[in-house]
Amino acid sequence: MSDEQKAAHIKAVVTAEGVRLRERYPILKSQDAIGAVILAFAWAGIVVSGWAYYEGLISAWLCIPLVAMFASLTHELEHDLIHWMYFKKTPWAHHTMMALVWLARPTTINPWARRTLHFNHHKFSGQANDLEERAITNGETWGVKRLFMTGDNLLSVMLRMGKVPKHKRAKLFLSAAAGYFPLGWVQIGLWYNFLGFHAINGVALLAGTEIAWWSWIVDAMQVVNFLVVTWIAPNVLRSFSLHFVSSNMHYFGDVEPGNELQQCQVLNVWWMTPFHLFCFNFGSTHAIHHFVVKEPFYIRQMSAPVAHQVMREMGVRFNDIGTFKRANRWTRAAA
Repeated sequence: MSDEQKAAHIKAVVTAEGVRLRERYPILKSQDAIGAVILAFAWAGIVVSGWAYYEGLISAWLCIPLVAMFASLTHELEHDLIHWMYFKKTPWAHHTMMALVWLARPTTINPWARRTLHFNHHKFSGQANDLEERAITNGETWGVKRLFMTGDNLLSVMLRMGKVPKHKRAKLFLSAAAGYFPLGWVQIGLWYNFLGFHAINGVALLAGTEIAWWSWIVDAMQVVNFLVVTWIAPNVLRSFSLHFVSSNMHYFGDVEPGNELQQCQVLNVWWMTPFHLFCFNFGSTHAIHHFVVKEPFYIRQMSAPVAHQVMREMGVRFNDIGTFKRANRWTRAAA
């Protein structure tokens, strides 16, 4: 079988499994309602976790991962919404969902703008013009630079400027600024003020002194601290986990154009579990999406056992850890 025939076989098997699941569980046919319920559940989890932290019922160290897990549901919903899987015939509901999933995740770009990037990703997955994956460090050599770029969207833009021709740098910066406006700007402002304020206090403490901040700064930082714990830090954790998994499960650079067998691997080795907690098992199920685009994320989770079996039989790679050393190149002999 050619790779094209193998991919077609995977699509047929996975599609049939989706049909079987919907016949066995008719509720799965109510796709719009399921999407709305999942969104309501995610937002309820975010709000209740924030309220519990505010009331002192849970610590910041519990609130942050809890919110990150609920927010990971909204990322999966956004991805499905980008493919018009919910309320396609009811525009106001569709766009309301788009706004709410973005509000839950201020570390992401405008989802309406991301739609263009994501369709481009499917068209050119693994190629130099796959801008969506390259933006989250796919194809970069692993090191301290990539580590910081994976976890910080601002650094991801600024640290790649050296590779961009001078006459294109302003355009890159302005397009990134536009893509992250306004929520990304709010996130960067809150996050860096939080880090700077506490870093200064930490240095002063080590020096045996204390900063005499104006009272209005102290009051403002109380609000910043709360927003960081309940909104910003959870999404920094979630974004890092998602970008770490996604950028390493996608191949880059020497992928045969249009060859779906070479675009992704299934990355579900046991030590990826902590990252998968905050990106909803992305490494295990996202490769399925590259073969059958139309299935929502919860169907991919349910069909994964069948999908993984046929994908393995057809030669899709599983847990190719060498990709970390190869800067995500498909060829195993790559340096």
